[in-house]
Amino acid sequence: MAAPTVADYLLERLRDWGVEKVFAFPGDGINGILAAWGRAENNPQFVQSRHEEMSAFEAVGYAKFTGRFGVCMATSGPGAIHLLNGLYDAKLDHVPVVAIVGQTSRSAMGGSYQQEVDLLSLFKDVASEYVQMVTVPEQLPNVLDRAIRVALAERAPTAIIIPSDVQELEYSAPTHEFKMVPSSVGVDWPVAVAGDAAIARAAEILNAGQKVAILAGSGARGARAELQQVAELLGAGVAKALLGKDVLADDLPYVTGSIGLLGTRPSYDMMMGCDTLLTVGSSFPYTQFLPAFDQARAVQIDVDAKYIGMRYPYEVNLVGDAAATLRALIPHLQRKQDRAWREDIEAKVTRWWEVMDAEAMVDADPVNPMRLFAELSSRLPSNAIVTADSGSSANWYARQLRFRGDMRGSLSGNLATMGPGVPYGIGAKFGNPDRPVIVFAGDGAMQMNGLAELITIRHYWHEWGDPRLIIAVLHNNDLNQVTWEMRAMEGAPKFAESQELPDVDYAAFAASLGLQAISVDKPDQVGPAWDRALSADRPTLLDVRTDPNVPPIPPHATFEQAKDAAKAILKGDENRWGVIKEGLKTKVQEFLPDKEA
Repeated sequence: MAAPTVADYLLERLRDWGVEKVFAFPGDGINGILAAWGRAENNPQFVQSRHEEMSAFEAVGYAKFTGRFGVCMATSGPGAIHLLNGLYDAKLDHVPVVAIVGQTSRSAMGGSYQQEVDLLSLFKDVASEYVQMVTVPEQLPNVLDRAIRVALAERAPTAIIIPSDVQELEYSAPTHEFKMVPSSVGVDWPVAVAGDAAIARAAEILNAGQKVAILAGSGARGARAELQQVAELLGAGVAKALLGKDVLADDLPYVTGSIGLLGTRPSYDMMMGCDTLLTVGSSFPYTQFLPAFDQARAVQIDVDAKYIGMRYPYEVNLVGDAAATLRALIPHLQRKQDRAWREDIEAKVTRWWEVMDAEAMVDADPVNPMRLFAELSSRLPSNAIVTADSGSSANWYARQLRFRGDMRGSLSGNLATMGPGVPYGIGAKFGNPDRPVIVFAGDGAMQMNGLAELITIRHYWHEWGDPRLIIAVLHNNDLNQVTWEMRAMEGAPKFAESQELPDVDYAAFAASLGLQAISVDKPDQVGPAWDRALSADRPTLLDVRTDPNVPPIPPHATFEQAKDAAKAILKGDENRWGVIKEGLKTKVQEFLPDKEA
């Protein structure tokens, strides 16, 4: 039997770390690793995407929805370049992903050889926490182990580069000699908690407040029970950063929902009215949606000291695990006897959901996009995973879906790149094959990335215990989010040449692959379409003809501001009358009498 190569050992070491999937695309820069994969009988599994960028997004989705690190792989030169957007998505959302890329042979380096790119420089920013090239076999264990540990410790992408000739060398372990770096597999993490004195100072601030608001981000995901207990003691409402949408259930009466440009009115009102702010596991960037600097005293909890004390003038910055730090804090908190603040928040939350239901049922031409989300919300299985692409679908994901139970959800939060929705869903399915996954994607994102990845779904879906992967396409032939941004931020009418999309029959394409395909062009078809998709024995694509003129009006916009925006687009916008009609019909729902009034 031939001696194992560096590539053989690479796959063995990945198995030792518990890696089960590698999201990848082949190329001659990793031929040595591909040959080793054949000898390893596809263990870990090579998951073939249609494009290296999709491999990176799938690794991000896998990591987001499993709590483990994701692994992606690509060839040298163009393949490595293609990984970058997905890796930047991981970097900005603080997701552990390890990228393994090939490189030209060492003998050709520096000779302007075909596909030769300076990969160390290329990855220097996106993998700033750790990027290294393996040049001799003895180096591999340490480089790979460190890439994995650093990715986990820093919640960041890391990268290792392996020249093609090194992949084929006979593996030789590091020896007990000078300038050798031995390594080992595994890591046991501490649970960090802030010190007693800092906990006491934080409790003093929170106890002194009369109107406490909590902002929870993705860093609070493991602290659900503790967050609920703190919110109950303090009589607080809880707003959620977009990446923390699944941290607390939306059926809790004091959860105000998302915050920010895509947020809810109750979140906005709570932040504008509070006198105390507790931020847990979030570096939410939009300061204008937080209390005025002289309005509230504030405390922050975050496990990463690099992101503590940002965004707001916090008086106490507690570095520690969210759940453990909240548990340490709870014995020091005094239950608020005056519940008027909490009762007001709960009343506004109840009213908000009534408004959302009413807005979703406003007539549109042909389908109100909000209805697509609202009809699913009550039908969502309690273990569903939901992904949304960047674009207008992110608005409705943030505001219309009510998460409960163990539902999970995410999107490209900080990079806000187009196209990760479908590959996120694929990564989620590989990490959770027994859970249903729902993807919301605009037609722009589908044309950019999603259509090709339907082929990947067709290729692999029989491996999943639960075959339900549902892609809902908001089909309006318009790059709708940018269209609205131009109207609202630039005061400019729609520029059709940049915004209009060629019409595509998404359902026909999905059907040609053997997936269930459902076309929806009437409002009363939306609910039954969801019922069919959620009971299907295979992946489903919903091709829903939505109205591009339904406005994603920010929650802080007044009725007068909505009218002013409508006036601005009278300057020549080709959809001006539809926009005005739908905008006014939608916004007026906030001002109609309460159902119980």
